[in-house]
Amino acid sequence: MAVTTTATDAATARTARPAPRHGRGPLVHWVAVHSLGVAAALFFVLPFVFLFLTSLMDDRQALTRDLWPHTWQWGNYAEVWHTPGFLTWWRNTLLYAGVGTLLTVVSSVPVAYALAKFRFRGRRLSLLLVIAMMMLPPQVVVIPMYLFWAKQLDLSGTLWPLIIPMAFGDAFSIFLLRQFLLTIPDEYLDAARVDGCGELRTLLRVVLPMARPGIAAVALFQFFYAWNDYFGPQIYASDNPAAWTLSYGLESFKGAHHTNWNLTMAATVLVMAPVIVLFFLAQKAFVEGVTLTGVKG
Repeated sequence: MAVTTTATDAATARTARPAPRHGRGPLVHWVAVHSLGVAAALFFVLPFVFLFLTSLMDDRQALTRDLWPHTWQWGNYAEVWHTPGFLTWWRNTLLYAGVGTLLTVVSSVPVAYALAKFRFRGRRLSLLLVIAMMMLPPQVVVIPMYLFWAKQLDLSGTLWPLIIPMAFGDAFSIFLLRQFLLTIPDEYLDAARVDGCGELRTLLRVVLPMARPGIAAVALFQFFYAWNDYFGPQIYASDNPAAWTLSYGLESFKGAHHTNWNLTMAATVLVMAPVIVLFFLAQKAFVEGVTLTGVKG
């Protein structure tokens, strides 16, 4: 009987023994889990790699099917940078994007704060008007706006018709900030009012420090929009090369160097590089701000 029991226990132990694990198991599992992410990453990254490599080729090689530069022509970037008008386009774009972003944030924060934390008659109607302005295409009002800025105020050929309206708020920025401010508990505001803070001081001392991620997200959205805007400068500044921005000037550069693809790619890299670097530097605040705007609404 004891011999039979021992034989049974040995057979059970052999059956329960785990199968040997191969070293490639974790790697296969990782590839299976992340394959779609890797494919999506390659789908977005490879065009930028092609753009960068082409920008470092010489004129003749850029017209071939070669994917790797025979000689690294770093001088292409210097040639583009010293192209007449390129620095002017840079200055105009920084003015448009920088001042426009500042004006948008300063004008949108008080409106969003009022819509999120104040209780007044017509608050829902005001929010509906903001949402309606988000749905209104800019092409609908471009003709009356152009007649006003160009004919009445004689500002055609400048970027001021694009910058000045940003001082009166932006519907998308107001809505995004309002959604973020709803996530701030009212108890903090009540405590500030009990301590004697007025509404302006409460906004500056309590709300703004807590709303930094939302403000960063709005600022990045507006900066990227202004930096890449082609439609606005084409309408108001096309007749004055001294007021061109990078997005509009790049089209002119492409027309003048339509056979020099290496220079066109180098100019494109110089236009894209600042916004890419800015996004990666502010990525954490940007993602946090966009995520929290959907928590409560």
